[in-house]
Amino acid sequence: MSSTYILVAGDARISALVAAAPGATTAVVVGTRAVADAVATSGVGSVVWLGEPGDAPLEAFAGPVADLVAAAAPDVVLASTRPADRVLAGAVAARLGAPVHTMASKVEVHDGAAEVTRAVFGGIARQTLRTAGPVVVVVDGGTLGEGGSAPVEEVAAAPAPTVRVVETRAAERTQVDLGRAQRIVAVGRGLKAQEDVAVVEGLAAVLGAETACSRPLAEGVGWFTKDRYVGVTGQHVQPDLYVALGISGQLQHTVGARAAGTVVAVNTDASCPYFAEADYCVVGDLYAIAGALTDALR
Repeated sequence: MSSTYILVAGDARISALVAAAPGATTAVVVGTRAVADAVATSGVGSVVWLGEPGDAPLEAFAGPVADLVAAAAPDVVLASTRPADRVLAGAVAARLGAPVHTMASKVEVHDGAAEVTRAVFGGIARQTLRTAGPVVVVVDGGTLGEGGSAPVEEVAAAPAPTVRVVETRAAERTQVDLGRAQRIVAVGRGLKAQEDVAVVEGLAAVLGAETACSRPLAEGVGWFTKDRYVGVTGQHVQPDLYVALGISGQLQHTVGARAAGTVVAVNTDASCPYFAEADYCVVGDLYAIAGALTDALR
């Protein structure tokens, strides 16, 4: 029977990893006991907890995690895209001499070989890779899962002694997690000025939605923070509703929102690429349409 190890670094939101895991699942948890207990109720078969981290950063446990996983020799190792999880995944991949795959939509094991299906060329095609040996797959972790109560085994592990947490400071702003948003209002280069962001925020407010943008508005003019950029190298989202205002619909953006349930596109250009993909298309000025929608919803 195939086996999968799931790497968890301080965050128990692993429902997508559990759903993707083939065979028997074991979660290796770095973090507090509360995180280990939450992971134990997420649907995994068993949990290995490396003990309280104390003043050591979670990344300092990368060596012990890699040794533990290598000794178990699983077929597949899964980790979320969160920063500390990626550090653990890199250490495990190096220890196993295993390839690392991202943007995977399916992970299977057949006859002792792992098969990973992933998006390529910006999401316009799918590729299935077969590896005779273990693979490491990094994908979005998902949400908190529910499913039984797995046993938690504590294994003492010593973190790297050369680094420790000496101070923790609260962030000046709260980073948005667009991957969990149910509704999103996104805007592109159709927005004329930074002060006009209020138009987008007004529509988002009455919809109970998060705001997002295409890459130029985050990395070009800086009207939005980079955690609100949706696209190939930005956020990949899957809301129930995605409203795209003044976004032409180039592949670099649409691949980030391709998992959305319903897409509403607003653009002055009736032949814009987004209209070929959207569920509802409105030809018009984003200011007029967004304002009318906001008034109607109020």
